[in-house]
Amino acid sequence: MQLKYRLYRRRNGIFYWQENNSSQQGTLRTTNRHEAERLLNAMNESHRQPTLNLNLARAYLAAHDPEMPSRTWQAVMDEMATHGIPSTQLRCARGFRSKAYDPIRNKPLVQTTGENLLAVIHANGNCVAHYLRRLHNLALDLGWLPWPILAKRAWPKIRSQSKRAITAEEHAAVIASEKNPQRRAYYELLYETGAAQTDAANLTVENIDRTNGILVYHRKKLGPHSEPARLTIGRKLRTLLQSLPRSGDLFPNIKAASANHRSAEFRRRCRVAGITGISLHSYRHAWAQRAKACGYPQRFAQVALGHNSRAVHEAYAKGALVILPALDEYEQMQITKVIRLRSVSGNLAFANF
Repeated sequence: MQLKYRLYRRRNGIFYWQENNSSQQGTLRTTNRHEAERLLNAMNESHRQPTLNLNLARAYLAAHDPEMPSRTWQAVMDEMATHGIPSTQLRCARGFRSKAYDPIRNKPLVQTTGENLLAVIHANGNCVAHYLRRLHNLALDLGWLPWPILAKRAWPKIRSQSKRAITAEEHAAVIASEKNPQRRAYYELLYETGAAQTDAANLTVENIDRTNGILVYHRKKLGPHSEPARLTIGRKLRTLLQSLPRSGDLFPNIKAASANHRSAEFRRRCRVAGITGISLHSYRHAWAQRAKACGYPQRFAQVALGHNSRAVHEAYAKGALVILPALDEYEQMQITKVIRLRSVSGNLAFANF
């Protein structure tokens, strides 16, 4: 039987292989002839007896990790469901119950090919692709996969669905159609603070620093030890807070409801108002876009929304309509500010003297 590969050596002393039926070549990365011949024999054997070599590979892997030949993707799913904060764990566990993962669920990791993963992705789309890539990377990090099944560039690009902000007109329509005063105040607070729906629902009177006029709260997603959000209470927010309870929870009924119930109630309210394409999360997009449109410093906006990534924050503020001022008028405004500051500082210096 003709061998698939042959050996040759270049002038630099390094041995190379060449496929006999084509001009394809590659380096063996060695100058030792004995080592090069062993590598070439392994390449020819793998081509001649693929089934035998698969069994040999399993035997070597079993010596390294006895469970590696039989560990399935379900084991990786179970492990991922223990990572992260409780809400992330629940979301992962719920996602992995999907039938989309059934083709690989009980398939051993070391027997999975790139074709198997791509078949699942092409049949189910972006949502599965995102979680499948996380599973793949976790298996690599844990040492449960001896090598990547798909290279980084081979993974399909994830194209998330566009999310939009709730407009001022839509917010006014929601408020007008909402008869429950507590839910109406809840939606108003979301619009003024950009808080996540759960963070807003859990607010208490203790979160209000009335002495300094600041609303202080921890974001559930970032954990209890993260830096809290500190928002200065403006005129609209102050009026809103004055209408809420003076002790205990600000929204007791909304806090007692689950996140799914709050979202479902908001969807019903949107249907009554004739609004489509938004959710409670749209209030965060709206706050980010309002901040960008009025020239609010981005570093302040990121801290307010809890965005460590600038790219994430820019995605939230993407739909903002920014109208640029005339350059000559803006220059004159800056000059006026400088003159005023100099005048104030000069008066202070004269008074101190």
